[in-house]
Amino acid sequence: MPDGIEIVANGHRTRLKWHRLQRRPEDIPFTPARLREGMALGASMEVDLRRRADGGFACLHDDTLDRETTGSGPVAAATFDDLRRLQMRGQDGMPTGERPLLLEDLVELAAAGADPATLVQLDLKESDAALDDRSVDAFRTALAPVAGRFILSGGDWAAVRRLGAAVPGLAVGFDPCDDDTLGTLRSAADAERFIAAALDHAPQAAMIYLSYPIVLRADALGVDLIAACHAAGKTVDAWTLNPDHPGAAATLARLVALRADQITTDSPGVLQAMV
Repeated sequence: MPDGIEIVANGHRTRLKWHRLQRRPEDIPFTPARLREGMALGASMEVDLRRRADGGFACLHDDTLDRETTGSGPVAAATFDDLRRLQMRGQDGMPTGERPLLLEDLVELAAAGADPATLVQLDLKESDAALDDRSVDAFRTALAPVAGRFILSGGDWAAVRRLGAAVPGLAVGFDPCDDDTLGTLRSAADAERFIAAALDHAPQAAMIYLSYPIVLRADALGVDLIAACHAAGKTVDAWTLNPDHPGAAATLARLVALRADQITTDSPGVLQAMV
């Protein structure tokens, strides 16, 4: 199988999703070259979405431009033309020559051709309150021709549902994990209530995104969150596991044994080789 695409064990396929379009930790996030590479291989990949001033979207994680790009100020105050003049920064903070990826770029590359197995997660970093009719219209116009190659997800289900409903054929997903979720799981009943509430809150979600420490905590309490999602007809992404995390090999083995459908990572090739 291609390097860093999937793990197959006991008849189950666990895809390895390229976090922020990174195949290796040293990669510059969100580059067209990695996107083209992943599409040719049929990889699962993830990009973040931030709203622009003109209603469109940029593939950036932060709500400001300063850390990731040579720009400054809020992403929401930058237009298409503003972003076209910027460069992405590397992990050393230096300009790389790579321009920020925009939603229009994603769609253009997807329309140019991709392996049928390709799946790009659009991780929406905006709240429903931050969206307006221009955002919905821009999203619809961009995604409609290639909706089948994408899944829209996020932690604000109202925002995901609003954008997703505008694009026929676009799958949607939900991330119910907050910063304090892990600390609330003290008993099996807590874990059962957590996953039941998530499934009830987002019935249209095709995939549920679960922080892997939460999956492991529930497992230790005797509750299989992944099985609960499967029983509800959902697939599961466990995020974000990297080889340098303490106990990474044991964690990976357990997530695969629990039949996670996807694992988010910055090092898919290394995780694949660990099995």
